[in-house]
Amino acid sequence: YYDSLLVKITAFSRTFNDTINKAIRALRETKISGVKTNIGFIINVLNTEEFHKGVCDTGFISKNPELFDIKPSTDKELKVLNFLSERSINNDKKDYNIPQIPEFTKTNSTGTKDVFEQKGAKGLSDWILNQEKLLITDTTLRDAHQSLMATRMRTRDMLPIAEATNELMKDLFSLEMWGGATFDVSYRFLKEDPWIRLQELRKRIPNILFQMLLRGNNTVGYKNYPDNVVVKFVQKAAQNGIDVFRVFDSLNYIDGMRLACDSVLDEGKILEATLCYTGDILDETRDKYSLEYYVKKAKELESIGANIIAIKDMSALLKPYAATKLISALKNEISVPIHLHTHDTTGNGVATIINACESGVDIVDTCFNSMSSLTSQPALNSVVAALENTPRQTGISLSNCDKISNYYKDVRSYYSQFESDLKSGTTEIYRYEIPGGQYSNLKPQVESFGLGEKFDEVKLMYKKVNDMLGDIIKVTPSSKMVGDMAIFMVANGLTPENIYKKGKNLDYPDSVISFFKGMMGQPEGGFNEKLQKIVLKDEKPITKRAGLYIDPFDFEKDKKDLEDKYKMEFDEKDIVSHALYPKVFEEYIDYRKTKGNFTYMDTPTFFEGINEKETVEVPIEEGKILIIKLIEKGRLEKDGYRNFTYEVNGNRREVRVFDESAKITEREEDNLSVADPNNDKEIGASIPGRVVKVLVKENDKVSVNDPLVVVEAMKMETNILSKSEGIVKSILIKENDTIDTDQLLIVLE
Repeated sequence: YYDSLLVKITAFSRTFNDTINKAIRALRETKISGVKTNIGFIINVLNTEEFHKGVCDTGFISKNPELFDIKPSTDKELKVLNFLSERSINNDKKDYNIPQIPEFTKTNSTGTKDVFEQKGAKGLSDWILNQEKLLITDTTLRDAHQSLMATRMRTRDMLPIAEATNELMKDLFSLEMWGGATFDVSYRFLKEDPWIRLQELRKRIPNILFQMLLRGNNTVGYKNYPDNVVVKFVQKAAQNGIDVFRVFDSLNYIDGMRLACDSVLDEGKILEATLCYTGDILDETRDKYSLEYYVKKAKELESIGANIIAIKDMSALLKPYAATKLISALKNEISVPIHLHTHDTTGNGVATIINACESGVDIVDTCFNSMSSLTSQPALNSVVAALENTPRQTGISLSNCDKISNYYKDVRSYYSQFESDLKSGTTEIYRYEIPGGQYSNLKPQVESFGLGEKFDEVKLMYKKVNDMLGDIIKVTPSSKMVGDMAIFMVANGLTPENIYKKGKNLDYPDSVISFFKGMMGQPEGGFNEKLQKIVLKDEKPITKRAGLYIDPFDFEKDKKDLEDKYKMEFDEKDIVSHALYPKVFEEYIDYRKTKGNFTYMDTPTFFEGINEKETVEVPIEEGKILIIKLIEKGRLEKDGYRNFTYEVNGNRREVRVFDESAKITEREEDNLSVADPNNDKEIGASIPGRVVKVLVKENDKVSVNDPLVVVEAMKMETNILSKSEGIVKSILIKENDTIDTDQLLIVLE
């Protein structure tokens, strides 16, 4: 027990209003941890007009219920301790080397960003063509970590090396450092703002061009967006620091790229229109994607105003001698620079780069050696070394490359848990054609479905799905669709032979429905119409670019709705993010408000928590650091909770958190039922995952193929559809529930 009067504040001044203001300030600056206080209520009282006038009476509180509208104060310290406890429950934090920032001297050096600002996009294009040296783009800050470690690199590990990069790597052509999957993963898994990453890196790297990956009308998402969202996104990206926009379409459907390309040109930025490579132009039996196909597409891209044309070999399928053949043909037919992007999954990446260089390619994508190879890009340092003392030497200091690479070597160790099991180059990629950026994400996605032991089966199914679809271009979002379909087929025991019968009544992943509906564009050679009919049921596909069928997005209404909901201000960038990823963005805002902001926390602590008796420094905002020591990690209690005892800046503090691993998982104990596959009135889950939204209520009338529930697992969303007409009798799940395959969700009558 304790006296309820913890603190008394006495305030005085020359006037009553000044006295009130002093009291309010004193209350706001009083910090009491561990117990509830009435500070918020007292501040509300002090702010009322009646109190200022001195006319309060005994009915004052009952007449002013708004006095209890108290905005809860945020205990940042408690949020940090809860976060650390949750991360520490089942983790043993490893020892890591601290990444060392190389010494450098700031000079007034200039780079390609300065060339662009002086000459403009057309002038830069001409400047590139006049260079004998091979120009290098470093992908470490985007595709390298996306491909190696599931896009998990935090801004916290990018900023320390930024100024050194600007100085020591001033001869780079560009840094590919934004876009692609980095956008949604920042919000979704890292709980940080991708726009802030762009702004902070731009401040520190003023002289090198910034480059992003833009998925045409898919922008940085997995579906087509309204045209005004595409235009607004390009505007905001350009205003916040992007110079080079690598624009592609996942099916090489050029109509799906035009709007994004025009928007880049309207902003006066550099349009790098992109051609995705698949197949093998050396194999004359595979004539769908021939040399003539690529030359024809490249000419189309040049005609729509491309300043540079990129070849995007996302699956490392471009063999060294195919690169010789392709680049030679393009240099003979195209008058703008050629930029080659490839991966090193097969082990042939550097050879492909060198052959392309010998054939006249202008720019190539590589990344620092410590972040290179496997599913990532070919090794930057190695290419620089290979070309020394040749007509095409890069002009980049090999010593400086090694200094930067050493920093990333230590950073990479933080993220080992996200790397795939691939330990060496593998030529199986020529068989499966899985993009490097997808390979590292595919394994955890497969494991999330409980299919970890069937990863090889999923890879083989990936190839079979591609063949079923008629051999399509596979890059996000089309590659994600192939992966989703492969997992779905393995999980449901489907094969290319039995799907036309067994898969007729199944609910397919949203990405698969979107593809067959035409929302990802029109594939070369058209759709598999028989499979399209099974997936779409009675829905009719579209035959033109998807943007023509989508209503404009109402930015003003969305801004008002968001601000009304969260009682905070949002700028245009936030609204664009919400337009692209409404659920992910709102989950990010909810997390920041309820859990906290941990972007300043060091990466090992962020992912692994803290060990007993360990002391860590945790910045919670600029200039404010908590010194935290974990005294004791408590034992698991019967109710599933653990007590953690800390010392924070010398003061002892305890928190109590629930141990998720202690949950009862057996179906009998949870009273979970399995849906009867022969009873159309029992609606079961087609995939395991999390319930995103329940779309119906009890007693609602539903028809065949009406969507009932939205389920998500690792970015793969699926609508669970009604198998018959009926009335919703009972709903056995709620939003955010974790569900298993075949679990009974809804019963109809």
